[in-house]
Amino acid sequence: MAMKGRFIPAFFAFFGSSNAGFRENSDFLDAPCREVASSSVLCTKSDIIWRCTMAEPRELTLTRFIDVPREKLYRCWTEDDLLKQWFVPAPWTIASARVDVRPGGISHIVMADPEGNEYPNQGIYLEVVPNEKIVFTDAYTDAWTPSEKPFFTGIITFADEAGGTRYTAVARHWTEADKKSHEEMGFHEGWGKAADQMAALAATL
Repeated sequence: MAMKGRFIPAFFAFFGSSNAGFRENSDFLDAPCREVASSSVLCTKSDIIWRCTMAEPRELTLTRFIDVPREKLYRCWTEDDLLKQWFVPAPWTIASARVDVRPGGISHIVMADPEGNEYPNQGIYLEVVPNEKIVFTDAYTDAWTPSEKPFFTGIITFADEAGGTRYTAVARHWTEADKKSHEEMGFHEGWGKAADQMAALAATL
């Protein structure tokens, strides 16, 4: 994202490529949902239907089963050194990450593009339930200084499922226009690829 000084929004502008995604026939879906199904977001047919028909009009959602205990995925979101290893896809990197994971705590993440340009992004945490839920927003730059223009609130949940974790990430936007912009920037591809990287890292912990 070339939007300097914003929390996570810059995270998405540079996501363009996608991995092999939904493995089942998606002909039953309309065009927007077929696009979701063919992205890197690995999920079941029921997941796709839920996301395309039940989600709020200002929300974008990624959900998938990850065969790793939720405690390890939570660590990937809440430990500086781990966050730096998966939060953006190569060749982008995280130059620095400082997270104070508690309600009102600051998240300061500096992303770097392949040319070395850096993009600081700052926000705060609104709700934290260890190993279950993390809610963050770019609406504030610290507790409680409003940002210039809020973009979205992120809601991350981790639930036990079949020996692994049902991982769900929701981006809830202030306006439908922001949601559309985020989707066009590559939300599904970007967050899906990041989730792949997170899952691979968590499996080594």
